[in-house]
Amino acid sequence: MSKSLYDILGISKSATDSEIKSAYRKLARKMHPDLHPNDKKAAEKFKDITSAYDILSNKDKKAKYDNGLLDEQGNEKAGFSGFRNSDFSGFRKSSSGFGSGFDFSDLFQEDIFSQFTHGGRQRPQPKVNGKNITYNMKISFIDSIKGIEKSASLTNGKNISVKIPAGTIDGQTLRLKGQGTKGMNGGKSGDALITINVTKHKYFESDGTNIILNLPITLKEAILGTKITIPTIDKKVSITIPPYSKTGDTLRLKGKGIITKNKTGDQLVRINIKTPTKKDETLDKFLKNWEDTEQSNIRKNLQ
Repeated sequence: MSKSLYDILGISKSATDSEIKSAYRKLARKMHPDLHPNDKKAAEKFKDITSAYDILSNKDKKAKYDNGLLDEQGNEKAGFSGFRNSDFSGFRKSSSGFGSGFDFSDLFQEDIFSQFTHGGRQRPQPKVNGKNITYNMKISFIDSIKGIEKSASLTNGKNISVKIPAGTIDGQTLRLKGQGTKGMNGGKSGDALITINVTKHKYFESDGTNIILNLPITLKEAILGTKITIPTIDKKVSITIPPYSKTGDTLRLKGKGIITKNKTGDQLVRINIKTPTKKDETLDKFLKNWEDTEQSNIRKNLQ
């Protein structure tokens, strides 16, 4: 340390105990090694801050430092180490001269011998809680439906395993306790906040625990009815389209949705009738000779 301890903490020599403590806590939070991984300069600065606080928060050490008996590392300066209480025994209670009634051991007892015991007990360091870490994880739609376990490398250097439960939705955040940056001096570690991004599926979408499949069918299939093979999240199945189905009709496949601890959803098949996009003379001829009396009557009632 080339700076004085007061400069390191950014305080004046007349700072009170509370001001010393406040300055240290502010700097310690800012320069904590967990917030600056692999940053040697930050680690060294944190070490200097802690060392400065260790001396200035201790009244005995602070007094010695202010009087030039300690350097910035807390070491005794040359000329003040190696004294022993017996070195001054000859001056105790001398009957005449300079040492008359003067006990040098009383003078040096506190300053010199307290150095060998490091100035008594150190003050307890303040607790500093660790910070939360955020992480974005991308998964497929099927993985979000069935659940999956994936690994993640966090910014604090941890490699963790994340269990994503079945039915996790896009944008949902999972909290992993204690997986963030470490606390200091007994402070709690932060958490890891894993935000899930679910990619869209080509056919499916979810609604709670239900799976929705929008199924396009032809006009002929809608009128006459038919059997169609469709996909589910597990396998393909055959369903029956009833005659005279219309757009918006929904077929329900029980138990083919999302399975969670508390509920099992269904797969909902929504009918969507697609009319031809190319000219069909046979269809044109049929429609010219066919009249939908049901719809005609409905429109008449609207007039």
